[in-house]
Amino acid sequence: MNVFEKFGLSQELLKSIKHMNITEPTEIQTLSIPHIMKGKDVIGESATGSGKTLAFGCGVIDHTLPKKGVQALILTPTREIAEQVKDVLRKLAYHKHLNVISVYGGVSITAQIQDLKKAEVVIATPGRLLDHLERRTIDLTRINLLVLDEADRMLDMGFIDDVERIIRACPKKRQTLFFSATVSRVKSLANKHMNNEVIVSAQNMVDPSKLKQVYYNVKKNMKLSLLVHLLKKETSGLVMVFCNTRRNTDFVAKNLKANNIKATPIHGGLTQNKRKNTLKMFNTAKVSVLVCTDVAARGLDINNVSHVYNYDIPKDTKEYVHRIGRTARAGAEGQVVNVLCEYDYDNFSNVMNQYRNFNIEEIKIPFLEKVVAIRTDDSRRQPMRRGQFHSRNRGHRR
Repeated sequence: MNVFEKFGLSQELLKSIKHMNITEPTEIQTLSIPHIMKGKDVIGESATGSGKTLAFGCGVIDHTLPKKGVQALILTPTREIAEQVKDVLRKLAYHKHLNVISVYGGVSITAQIQDLKKAEVVIATPGRLLDHLERRTIDLTRINLLVLDEADRMLDMGFIDDVERIIRACPKKRQTLFFSATVSRVKSLANKHMNNEVIVSAQNMVDPSKLKQVYYNVKKNMKLSLLVHLLKKETSGLVMVFCNTRRNTDFVAKNLKANNIKATPIHGGLTQNKRKNTLKMFNTAKVSVLVCTDVAARGLDINNVSHVYNYDIPKDTKEYVHRIGRTARAGAEGQVVNVLCEYDYDNFSNVMNQYRNFNIEEIKIPFLEKVVAIRTDDSRRQPMRRGQFHSRNRGHRR
């Protein structure tokens, strides 16, 4: 007997799951699907990549009927997550012939208005959904299932007022599901909008025993040189390089490419098509290094990331945890490399003080070839000055 059959799923849904080559449920799926299928409100605590989309997707597909208007609404913090969720739900809905669409900003609203007329399942970012509500181009009166995906991050990104308005626009008699990396962050929202909710929690997908964290302490003018040196020696898997700003993201990506490293940037300043194509190239390994901001990377389910580099240390210690959770998943080994200079000391100290159980080893800086940086507003390559540089361990952790 297929394990998913025990959850009481429809034959159409079981057939779709089989066609997706999924045979064993993940922990969050095992814990949440039975409650979801019974129509209960659920808070699911789980990380990105844990299989939560399929978990709430089972309820969405089996509790929605064709040609009866919009009955299920899933809110996501970013356009990329909306696209990812749409892709999974369309696969799940294949044998039930449901119209699953995504609506978000950065693209034409006209086509969305037409799609909404035929949709039964809508995945949306809060801002664009409010646009449709104000234009009266979406009818939420038939909503029987509301999902907040990456709920904590929506709140972190300042969407709380938008989310509250959308929830109030939905019928009070409905099933509500919140999926979040931490339950505590969304508990007050749940108290206002959920009924007798069940809380389930899956273990972190990251295996701490297989995650190695290190840091290099380098002068500011050698930070880029060190990153280029380390990435040129990378041979396994995909690499994510995190920066704190769009400007730095573009700067790092441009200089990595100038040094023959297959890198591409992703941040909120890019068009939707550009961001979509960037993710496709990275997921298919046409580029091996993704340089990104925290907001652009939130919720993206990217597999086979072997190394995470922090070119900038985040101001928010929680973002550090989100970043390192990209690697060492599902039994694979991973490494986190922090590239520090003097302006990172305070943020790095906050991480060390907040997470005292982290073992972050300092690594001696190797001999480096100086890389002359290209400014993001200047495509002309400056001449390379070749030389050797060596910096001794200075032990700054502060």
